[in-house]
Amino acid sequence: MDQASTLILALALIIIMLGMGLSLTAEDFKRVFLYPKAILIGLLNQLILLPLIAFGIASVFDPGPEIAIGLMILAACPGGATSNLIAHLAKADTALSVSLTALSSFITLLTIPFIVNFALGHFLDEGQLIQLDILATIAQILVIVIIPVILGMLVRRYRKGFAQQMAKPVRVASGLVLALVILGLIIKEKNNVLGYAQQAGLVALLLNVGTMAMGYLTARFFKMNLKQTRTISIESGIQNGTLAITVAIALLGNAEYAIAPAIYSLIMFVSGGLVIWLGNKQSRI
Repeated sequence: MDQASTLILALALIIIMLGMGLSLTAEDFKRVFLYPKAILIGLLNQLILLPLIAFGIASVFDPGPEIAIGLMILAACPGGATSNLIAHLAKADTALSVSLTALSSFITLLTIPFIVNFALGHFLDEGQLIQLDILATIAQILVIVIIPVILGMLVRRYRKGFAQQMAKPVRVASGLVLALVILGLIIKEKNNVLGYAQQAGLVALLLNVGTMAMGYLTARFFKMNLKQTRTISIESGIQNGTLAITVAIALLGNAEYAIAPAIYSLIMFVSGGLVIWLGNKQSRI
């Protein structure tokens, strides 16, 4: 993608993260102390188990360096605002979902550069090796993710009515932006898209199913209630695909790394829909 496309993608992500901030309050962070067990299990899945599962799948199935790195970029990213919507529609614990998304967004500010650099070093040959500048990457993620979230929270605090009015339009816009980004990638890589889909489809599906199952199993193991279990499963498998694509294109300058996150994003909407159906079915029993 050219510089203009990269800038548009970054601006779109800023707007999406601003929208997420509009849905957050200080109470979402206080839940760390109110429900520490559920929060810690959720973060364990998102920040540790998810990258480990992604690395294991990429190593075992060897889908090629571009797909493997794309998978690791996705696994390094936090849950997205989409997970909060899915949690709400699935009759899960929406407050826990919002809290986990907010916390993971702040924590991954520090972890993304290290996980991505590890992936680049492991999956690329020495002749191809590139490194992210860790401090510069943290600064860029701060600008396009964290600062917009904080600004959104400030708007929510001082202009609550406006924030509530904008919640739905921003959620719709988030979905449209992701769809347009994926469409743009398909058009740009039209000559390779079939091959990439074959390479990335299986590993993306395994990562999505594997992480959601792991989230469910760990939550049940630690005796979380059904709503919390459903939430942790959702937060483990519904990732911020737009951020992953932005890291691939804007920070690494390689659209091929964005293919796996794009395909994963399509798959996670299907699995998210299934969770919504199951959640509604269970709530009626």
